[in-house]
Amino acid sequence: MKVIESAEALEKAASERILIIDGAMGTMIQRHKLTEEDYRGERFKDWPRDVKGNNDLLVLTQPAIIQEIHEQYLEAGADIVETNTFNAQVISMADYGMEELSYEINVAAAKLARAAVDKYNAKTPDKPRFVAGAVGPTNRTASLSPDVNNPGYRNVTFDDLREAYKEQVLGLIEGGSDIILIETIFDTLNAKAAGVATLEAFDEKGLTLPIMISGTITDRSGRTLSGQTAEAFWYSMRHLRPFSIGLNCALGAELMRPYVAELSQVANVRISAYPNAGLPNAMGGYDEDAQEMADKTEPWSKDGLINLIGGCCGSTPDHIREIAARAAKYRPREIPEIAPKMRLSGLEPFVHG
Repeated sequence: MKVIESAEALEKAASERILIIDGAMGTMIQRHKLTEEDYRGERFKDWPRDVKGNNDLLVLTQPAIIQEIHEQYLEAGADIVETNTFNAQVISMADYGMEELSYEINVAAAKLARAAVDKYNAKTPDKPRFVAGAVGPTNRTASLSPDVNNPGYRNVTFDDLREAYKEQVLGLIEGGSDIILIETIFDTLNAKAAGVATLEAFDEKGLTLPIMISGTITDRSGRTLSGQTAEAFWYSMRHLRPFSIGLNCALGAELMRPYVAELSQVANVRISAYPNAGLPNAMGGYDEDAQEMADKTEPWSKDGLINLIGGCCGSTPDHIREIAARAAKYRPREIPEIAPKMRLSGLEPFVHG
């Protein structure tokens, strides 16, 4: 299996410094106040459904805007930029009747991020940047029933998810991604399907890329939507031997810290965290400015909890610039030696011995 050269550069960079993940794509797109016509572009002007809100489509209809956002985050200090593909698989694209565009969108999105990263790598060859192919959770869940009156019902199967994710990952690889990032995981079974699909895509392409995994703790219960604790979530996913495990979205930095710390204690891989800019306000916006967010995330670096840090909903290049400046003062977390034991997971972790 061929290992991509950028994987070695990523390992080297991660050993030298805390790596910076970019911030929110959706927040930056909202600043452009795009209309339905902007989303459609010329190619989709006669599409039979409304497409406004399909942010992933913008890699085809407004590519200059998406590449500019990537470049703004790179200018702010991001080492890793995520492709604009959070919902770019057939399951989510069905909302717009655009299932057949999924592969094309992933290829195009990865090429845009690749172009931005290559531009900045040419400027700073001693500080390589990387493209993370973003694989979101889909809008369905394999573990829970959408019908409260029928708990055994599922509106998606494991194989549905696996096939959708495989097509997405193949597109992300084709477009030039350095990393596959399975993110915002609220259902571990969905993430397992994404993991299987990713490994199948690697086999088909005859290569392997680093895998990043990022779950979502949905509230103060300290659990994912499907009920797992952070430690149990790690035990469910560690078979993928990821480059990193971590958390993003749902919570601001203040509430996320205990769960980042929990992962830091039990995982023998790198830890990532990219929280929201606080909790949403009454209007659905995020109020933490760059200074406030950095004040809350800096202790994670100081206390040796993380290897990668960035921002999710509400974060902007200003947030990333301040977070990067703070993180630069500290060494990345040392990856601990974890004693080999039987470690199992249901909703709770089980460690034998």
